[in-house]
Amino acid sequence: MSQRADLHDLHEELVRLRHDLHREPEIGLDLPRTQEKVLGFLDGLPLEIGTGRALSSVTAVLRGALPGPTVLLRGDMDALPVTERTGLPYGSAVEGAMHACGHDLHTAMLAGAAHLLSARRDRLAGSVVFMFQPGEEGDGGARIMLDEGVLELSGELPVAAYGMHVISAEIPHGLFVSRPGTAMAAADKLKVTVRGRGGHSSAPHRAKDPIPAACEMVTALQTMVTRGFDVFDPVVVTVGSFHAGTADNVIPDEARFEVTLRSFSAEAHARVREAAPALVRGIAAAHGLEVDADYVVNYPVTVNDPAEARHAEATVRELLGEHRHLPMPRPLAGSEDFSFVGQRVPSAFVFLGACPRDADPGRMPYNHSPEAVYDDGVLADGAAVYAELAERRLSAAVSA
Repeated sequence: MSQRADLHDLHEELVRLRHDLHREPEIGLDLPRTQEKVLGFLDGLPLEIGTGRALSSVTAVLRGALPGPTVLLRGDMDALPVTERTGLPYGSAVEGAMHACGHDLHTAMLAGAAHLLSARRDRLAGSVVFMFQPGEEGDGGARIMLDEGVLELSGELPVAAYGMHVISAEIPHGLFVSRPGTAMAAADKLKVTVRGRGGHSSAPHRAKDPIPAACEMVTALQTMVTRGFDVFDPVVVTVGSFHAGTADNVIPDEARFEVTLRSFSAEAHARVREAAPALVRGIAAAHGLEVDADYVVNYPVTVNDPAEARHAEATVRELLGEHRHLPMPRPLAGSEDFSFVGQRVPSAFVFLGACPRDADPGRMPYNHSPEAVYDDGVLADGAAVYAELAERRLSAAVSA
């Protein structure tokens, strides 16, 4: 029997787990209720269970009956600070929090894979590490779990790691997509405070107005992208926050803005990290102003190892059918802290279309929307693919 067939009886339990998680979303690194639900679902399985020190993570090691290497499977658990507007009967009961990015599905699918692989322990050639991670949405929970030793739990580094992410729009229901090489962008933040000297709007020559200089910085950052970086190795700059002043006739002392910078290669990532702060400092100096330019490196580029990407594609096609996998024509501009895992272990990150089965994916609300809806119907296939990725990779490593 295939992993998918074995999961048939478990499907309803996965739906219940997913709905329980969805009703009580938790944000950030501290997810005590989520952790409790995961631990309860794994209870009774032949797993070595652990929990995090600096965050509410759950780790589990399944040691197969046969000798072999280790594979890691990861699912993130945290929600977003979004007020839900889906109208679902199992909608969020927590004001201002929602599983708008589908991490409740990731958690349920990974828990399902733990059940599947535990039932196959007698023929499993090696170990599987299950990584249930808080704090993906900007808190870098994966990096913290790496620091706490998730890669060493089995006694040896994994030979491969796999992650999965559901998408609520654009990708048709049940379709898996992936690609070798860059899968998602790096994402950093630049926080800028331009410091001048306030005064009366009628006499700007007696003040040092920070607003025109800050505006010049915003437009210069856009020009930097179009004139300083290869169009085929792009950088995306978005100023999402700009604040200055209190009244129309008062020149303020300072202007502040925040920028997201996304890049698709390690080279562009390194260059923009140097170029953006240097640009705003130069403009400030030209205007005789002071500036604080704080560049925060968040998540690096998510890069799929070519061999592991091919393994993921072959697994989906052989398990579910040729039509269920589609190569990604280009990377996504979103970012992922699974990228930290990929820097240490050959990895593949796969996307799964989870919009309602009969919906037009081109019209559905996208991830992070308060109206984003994810279909429970993908849970079984997602769990089966997780499990099959691990079992086949271990078998291939042993037979190599």
